[in-house]
Amino acid sequence: MIQTISDALAEKGYTTLTSVQEAVSDIKLLEKDLLVSAQTGSGKTVGFGLAMSSNLLGDSEQFESAKAPLALVIVPTRELALQVKRELAWLFAKAGATLASCVGGMDMRDERRALERGAHIVVATPGRLRDHIHRGSINISELKVVILDEADEMLDLGFREDLEFILGESPKERRTLMFSATVPKAIANLAKSYQNDGYRISIKGETEQHSDIDYRALSVSGRDTENAIINVLRYYEAPNALVFCNTRAMVNRLTTRFSNRGFSVVALSGELTQSERTNALQAMRDGRARVCVATDVAARGIDLPNLGLVIHADLPTNFEIMLHRSGRTGRAGRKGTSVLIVPGKSSQKAERLLKMAKIEATWDKPPSADAVREKDHERLLSDPNWSIPVKESEQKFLTKLKSVYTAEQISLAYIRLYESRQSSPEELDDTPNVTRDSSRSKFGPTIWFSLALGRDKGADPRSLLPMICNGGGITKDDIGAIRIQSNETFFELKKKCVERFVLSVGPSKKLEDRVQLRQLEKVPDFDQSPNSTRPHSKPRSSPRRTERKENYSKPNMNKRNNRGPSDNGASKRLNPIDRVPREGAVTPLKGERKSKPRDFSGKSERRESFAKPRQSNAHKSNNENLSNSERPKRFEKNTKMSSEGTKVFSPKDKKYSAKSQSNKADSSTLKEARSKAKPRLESSVKPKSARPVKSRSNANDTSKRFSPKGKSVKLKNKKPNERN
Repeated sequence: MIQTISDALAEKGYTTLTSVQEAVSDIKLLEKDLLVSAQTGSGKTVGFGLAMSSNLLGDSEQFESAKAPLALVIVPTRELALQVKRELAWLFAKAGATLASCVGGMDMRDERRALERGAHIVVATPGRLRDHIHRGSINISELKVVILDEADEMLDLGFREDLEFILGESPKERRTLMFSATVPKAIANLAKSYQNDGYRISIKGETEQHSDIDYRALSVSGRDTENAIINVLRYYEAPNALVFCNTRAMVNRLTTRFSNRGFSVVALSGELTQSERTNALQAMRDGRARVCVATDVAARGIDLPNLGLVIHADLPTNFEIMLHRSGRTGRAGRKGTSVLIVPGKSSQKAERLLKMAKIEATWDKPPSADAVREKDHERLLSDPNWSIPVKESEQKFLTKLKSVYTAEQISLAYIRLYESRQSSPEELDDTPNVTRDSSRSKFGPTIWFSLALGRDKGADPRSLLPMICNGGGITKDDIGAIRIQSNETFFELKKKCVERFVLSVGPSKKLEDRVQLRQLEKVPDFDQSPNSTRPHSKPRSSPRRTERKENYSKPNMNKRNNRGPSDNGASKRLNPIDRVPREGAVTPLKGERKSKPRDFSGKSERRESFAKPRQSNAHKSNNENLSNSERPKRFEKNTKMSSEGTKVFSPKDKKYSAKSQSNKADSSTLKEARSKAKPRLESSVKPKSARPVKSRSNANDTSKRFSPKGKSVKLKNKKPNERN
């Protein structure tokens, strides 16, 4: 080891190196790329400082004048960057190293000036470092070592693209070191891409529980979460405590609550400025603040010397985050406690996290108010002031105090003064202890009962549970499984509660004086599937879709297809090609046809027009003589609009005789004639019996219309074939 580095370690009090520091300092690995995984608090920062010292100094003990950076340390967060810079500063202080930092939130002009003056080692976050590279503020062409600290966290935060860019711009003849508490698959793939024959170092502890951290899981009710955190803080009374939350809103909420309760608290989250975050951590180090409420921004690499308690107010999203959170305590041989606050509905998630992290936690209840007071009394009795002798300056007042008050009064006053300086504990609900062994298999022996109430009468657990509890004088914890069948319901009851349950129900054996109850001797046979046949199901009140189609489609078909009485007096269904559109033969002369609201007069005209017998059925016989290819098409397809909005007929219409088409316009023309005579009686509905006139002589002539009696009615003087 280089002498200047050894002197710096001795001055800091290092007598022996940790396992990770010894491993990376091995002479055989001085030129190799390393992928190091070790548990939190194992001294990785000093470890990679020792690992790169020989590459930077060589055989010399002092650095030359600072020019372009020789080493680059990349970390995920600003706080960690500043902390790493402080650690490396004292480690290389005697060697004359110059360090610079490039982190977001700081003045970029100051960083640029520091880089221009020269630096041996640069500690940076990925985003800000990439900005400096783009702007040409930093020269990385002479780098000898690149270190990625907490590499897995940088990938989780979305810095993969920045890391790949930085490593791609760095010299190929460099040494790349990656350090992390965990090595997921993404980190292994990144190491394969940017390391040359990387050597993997896995320190014991990555797969084992941290021996210096006591893990505890406290089961609480949902509404007592914040009160439980307050009691935990009061119970342990750690010099520094870190409370982790998942959201900024929760950070602000707890910070306000703790401040109101008298705790000296600071907040740490991404919404704060860099100066506010730095001041918060400095307040924790100076002792001006005792509690820090933070998001996961403080879960990586932050080292607070007196941090003895970590509280997970919100359960982490994965076990790796839980390990990194808990790793803020129990560092460098110091003991610490990690407490998980577990609401009842999140107990399975907490068990899963602990199992994946291979951690054995102690499950318990949160400390009660009485437990906190007893702990205060223990701390009071163990206070070192009891063993300090009386000073001369204190003797005079002590004599006066004993002369005025008795020993009991003095003791009571002292206890009250001591308690007044502490935040009073919270009263918690008596929540049952939730352990990993709490399952239905531990429910105990049971007896099955039957109720004469099933699905056919609307039985559901929400209504059955209070009925059973109220009728039998038991709680829901005494009831096991509930199985609702088609015409009855089965439920199991703890055997020790059966006698009390039967006495409470009474000799009638009826719940709520209406549901018959029966005790069974063995486990009943349940339905094979929840969709089994229901013998007492109610008949359908409405017909099926196919039935409705038959019931309602036939009358509509008769009404639409029967065009009045046939020759023999029976209804006759016509061919679809004989159907006539409602519009009749033509549309109004001016503009497009607009639908108008019907009035009573229009309805009466429509009824009258259908009531009148038809004059002739000659058009039917004429159409029957035509072949399929010669039959007329739908009216809409055979017509087109003229330039002035009037429909005219195509040349195909010349095939039809005027006699066969004259009756098609009877009802329509009659209505239009009436509307001309009486403008106020306008009807938008054209009778179905109307037929268009499509003879050779007047196919394109719109100047005449015909009444049902065959008389022409001249509506407007217009030339027959006039077009724009």
